[in-house]
Amino acid sequence: METRNLGGSDLDLTVVGLGTWAIGGGDWLMAWGPQDEAESARTIHEALNLGINWIDTAPIYGMGTAEEVVGRALLGMATRPLIATKCGRTWTSDRQITKHLNRASILHECEMSLTRLGVDVIDLYQIHWPEPDADIEEAWATLRDLQDQGKIRFGGVSNFNAEQMARLHFQHPIASLQPPYSMLKRAVEESILPWCADHGVGVIAYSPMQKGLLTGRFDAARLAALPDDDHRQRDPMFSEDGLAHAARIVEMLRAVGTRHDDASPAQIAIAWVLNQPSITAAIVGARKPGQLAETVGAADITLTPEDLTDLDAVL
Repeated sequence: METRNLGGSDLDLTVVGLGTWAIGGGDWLMAWGPQDEAESARTIHEALNLGINWIDTAPIYGMGTAEEVVGRALLGMATRPLIATKCGRTWTSDRQITKHLNRASILHECEMSLTRLGVDVIDLYQIHWPEPDADIEEAWATLRDLQDQGKIRFGGVSNFNAEQMARLHFQHPIASLQPPYSMLKRAVEESILPWCADHGVGVIAYSPMQKGLLTGRFDAARLAALPDDDHRQRDPMFSEDGLAHAARIVEMLRAVGTRHDDASPAQIAIAWVLNQPSITAAIVGARKPGQLAETVGAADITLTPEDLTDLDAVL
């Protein structure tokens, strides 16, 4: 699979990486419903067998669960993938999410992530959200210290805007930004992606299939069948109007796919993200073996000017 260099780092990422948000399991605010750990482990192994060389995770995914599952799945491997995880989201004993970016919290979070993942160093450590905004400088200075200590290799941010990144970048270069980006969520195109391009910041897009809306397999019946703790039940993009809008885009994705050996809507949606300027790689989530076998095919699709014109028209 093609690799691309991430910003000013020495990390070369395959253009598709494995996302572990959903394998955090159920029973938390942003869950995707119950998850079987054995299936998660097989999915991780399948990702590596398909050529993916990095995994993105976070402590808050299942409140430690996703990191623990990744750590156990990689245990004993002679050659491990690159690991990206995050800080800034913690939780209480009753599983309520809390937001901290102070130095003491981040130092503790990093140690806990190292333990759960079973590694000595984290390849890419990202500030998950810029909240509280007043503390992002303190958080960034702490990541620089962790880098100096050899606990992390590179620091990045997630869900930041251009102004927030500018406040940090002059102190110490940001390796990467991780924003939400899909055909249905394009706000980053206005100022954020150009800022990253101008400052040499790599961009790792998450939710390129918009949580399943662009796979061609999501409709009102599937939404109604989701577990009660699947957060998509509360996502406005999954409203009746949202589903109808996504269906119109999926129709064009299918049409474009016929020009590329009948590529699926999901593959074309991911390829569209990878085709955009400034994008280094895309995070593709999976919960069971077999799902990635389809979606990694997006890495081999080069969209033509005609494809992009047709897709832009429906968007």
